[in-house]
Amino acid sequence: MFLRLLSDVRWRAANPKWRRMTCSQRSTSSTAEPHPISLPAQAQVVICGGGIMGTSVAYHLSKMGWKDIVLLEQGRLAAGTTRFCAGIVSTARHVSIELKMADYSNKLYQQLEQETGVKTGYMKTGSISLAQTQDRLISLKRIASSLNVMGIPCEIITPKQVAQLHPLINIHDLVGAMYVPEDALVSSANVSLALATAASWNGVQIHERTSVSHVSVQKGRVTGVETDRGQIQCQYFVNCAGQWAYELGHSGEEPVNIPLHACEHFYLLTHPLKEPLPSSLPTIVDPDGRIYIRNWQGGILSGGFEKNPKPLFTEGRNQLEIQNLQEDWDHFEPLLSALLRRMPDLEALQIMQLVNCPESFTPDMRCIMGESPTVRGYFVLAGMNSAGISYGGGAGKYLAEWMVNGYPSENVWPLDLKRFGTLQSSRTFLRHRVMEVMPLMCDLKVPRWDFQTGRQLRTSPLYDRLDAQGARWMEKHGFERVKYFVPPGKDLLDLDQSKTFYKPDWFDIVGSEVKCCKEAVCVIDMSSFTKFEISSTGDQALESLQYLFSNDLDVPVGHVVHTGMLNEKGGYENDCSIARLSKRSFFMISPTDQQVHCWAWLKNRLPDDSNVTMEDVTWKYTALNLIGPRAVDVLSELSYAPITPEHFPSLFCKEMSVGYANGIRVMSITHTGEPGFMLYIPIEYALHVYNEVMNMGQKYGIRNAGYYALRSLRIEKFFAFWGQDLDAFTTPMECGREFQVKLEKGMQFVGQEALLEQKQNGVYKRFTMFILEDHDTDADLWPWWGEPIFRNGRYVGKTTSSAYSYTLERHVCLGFVQHFDEKTGEELVVTTDFINQGEYEIDIAGQRFQAKAKLYPLSSLFTHRRRKDEVELSGYQRE
Repeated sequence: MFLRLLSDVRWRAANPKWRRMTCSQRSTSSTAEPHPISLPAQAQVVICGGGIMGTSVAYHLSKMGWKDIVLLEQGRLAAGTTRFCAGIVSTARHVSIELKMADYSNKLYQQLEQETGVKTGYMKTGSISLAQTQDRLISLKRIASSLNVMGIPCEIITPKQVAQLHPLINIHDLVGAMYVPEDALVSSANVSLALATAASWNGVQIHERTSVSHVSVQKGRVTGVETDRGQIQCQYFVNCAGQWAYELGHSGEEPVNIPLHACEHFYLLTHPLKEPLPSSLPTIVDPDGRIYIRNWQGGILSGGFEKNPKPLFTEGRNQLEIQNLQEDWDHFEPLLSALLRRMPDLEALQIMQLVNCPESFTPDMRCIMGESPTVRGYFVLAGMNSAGISYGGGAGKYLAEWMVNGYPSENVWPLDLKRFGTLQSSRTFLRHRVMEVMPLMCDLKVPRWDFQTGRQLRTSPLYDRLDAQGARWMEKHGFERVKYFVPPGKDLLDLDQSKTFYKPDWFDIVGSEVKCCKEAVCVIDMSSFTKFEISSTGDQALESLQYLFSNDLDVPVGHVVHTGMLNEKGGYENDCSIARLSKRSFFMISPTDQQVHCWAWLKNRLPDDSNVTMEDVTWKYTALNLIGPRAVDVLSELSYAPITPEHFPSLFCKEMSVGYANGIRVMSITHTGEPGFMLYIPIEYALHVYNEVMNMGQKYGIRNAGYYALRSLRIEKFFAFWGQDLDAFTTPMECGREFQVKLEKGMQFVGQEALLEQKQNGVYKRFTMFILEDHDTDADLWPWWGEPIFRNGRYVGKTTSSAYSYTLERHVCLGFVQHFDEKTGEELVVTTDFINQGEYEIDIAGQRFQAKAKLYPLSSLFTHRRRKDEVELSGYQRE
């Protein structure tokens, strides 16, 4: 049967008559219709794009009370990628916010037909994700744990149960599967039309056959759009142009970078079987086979994500409406072979069509939403990575909340446009990256995996030197950062290919780096940190920063302040260190991925008419973290200056000479809780200072170290990091940092009212440390992040970061604990007694491990190493 079907496919591809017939069936273009209704001269919001994203944004904005909205579509509604979408609504997602968007979409689509009268084709079929390997099954179990605690029914099933749910599936190579009974199928185009219908009833004006040529901007704000039918003045513009979003972003007076790129995406449609498939048959997702299979009008629809994708439209804008692209049966053959292996009983199957349509992908496989960092009022929702129908409802809801309220109701930082910089918008970079991204849609993603394309884009001046010493690299915001250093004699290739959910092969390497940090001295290149200089001719810089930051920055010159940059809800928009260089000059250090977000946040809030200047000096300084008890010896010998605590107290900054180099900014801070110094070195001196440090440090046992060691050190010291533990919905009061807030000093700052309310009423979640008790590091699955936390058998939160503590010889997880009333589900205040009096478990891929919960780190244990059975899990002290 396999050969018969393949030969049939090859005949179809070669036969001119077949080609002419299918081309005529696909030719759906029509002449442009006249426009009976003229465009309005102005509107509050203009949305570009009439697919699932644009109609969802219009629907949700109108539901929230905004009526003065115009939606423009260059062709017909839902005639873009939405028209060719496979219509699978799946909640099985690794990223929490994507899971929430998909769950909301599913619930929205379920009631949309009743709300609008437009048939959406909604059918709750369920989905089955197959596992051919144990690692794949572990990955599914981790997803299942997240789904279950969110109230989405889900279970891990056996191959025999798969056969019972879908009799046509070949189960001989399966080790298990995940069944999500409430996943669904829809007609994507009809869902868009239903959303458009509801939006129209709520006052939204919809104009088809109207192209946006560019967006007008004045003083950094959207003022209007130019179309082929005239101009519309507006306050907000929403780019939902799908695969055209990149070009549209660059067509404005002020370019907006939207890093996405289209690839060809193939799926097969068949005629009904002799015995048509039941419409309720579950959708099959076979990631190891790289395919998905769903029922389609009694036959099947099957597509996938091949290993060798075909990017397209690199040169620029394509046709007005998306037509089916050229068939390529040779390219589709590996997916077809996988389909026949999974469903071998398709002897009577007749092929109707091979669909080839463009699909947009982003550099990190997550969609793009949010406001432009360079143009106020310019919002984006695009780059769905072939999950547009799953995300459409939820993504439109969150963006509408963002526009109306100033922020969405969930933490959407993983999807925020500002996570990217201009460097990710190179067409060459995007073309190469999406060729990697599309296969990764199905590849097994174990913890700490890294992209391989678009690398060595931003590097420290020390890159080649560190690489020659065995550095293994990861990438953050386009910047190369060291994970760890492979000692001489180790097999580099084996370490690079070591991918597991269990104890990794780099375990002992990182352990030796941690040991050196604690007993001698290590150097970590941390040049990727975001670095700003903020100054003024008068006191304006201090006055502005005092209002925008939560801690008191009016400190003596040379002092370093750790502070949050909070929003009106008291949540962390940034967590940073600021050194006062002079009375009117400040040096600000932030996480690597804050470069775009923090710049935009400050620029939008600093007074327009002030003489405050802000400069991004990230590229000007190489940053070396000198960690360990012998760091003071190395630095004092190199600088010929006293580095004792009396002369150089904690959280102090001083410009010094190191070796022959002048102007080195030295700070007594390591971001780990260990003793040491951060050296901010002008880049022209970087290699010299590094060589001097390494040479001088030889007698003190110096060695290089990487970020994996840093992670272990900071987690065992209960240090929270922004982007992992802290976000825009986390306040200082919830993570034990009230001592870093100037509430008692009578000074106004952003977020003050929210923090005062929390101080009076208590907090509803609490940052907590967990030490796993019955966990076998060698044999058990490791916690990484995102594991559910249970208190007395009830779900109370998730871990935000995890690491093995080489000091405690146990795993340490950090996460937030919430308190819900057992009867009503009402959120209650989390008290110290609530934390201390519970029995806790951490769920790792469905297996629960007992854990001790503490609110303060084990400071007394960090002075010397103890055996595991000697560790006393009490006597925690505030850091």
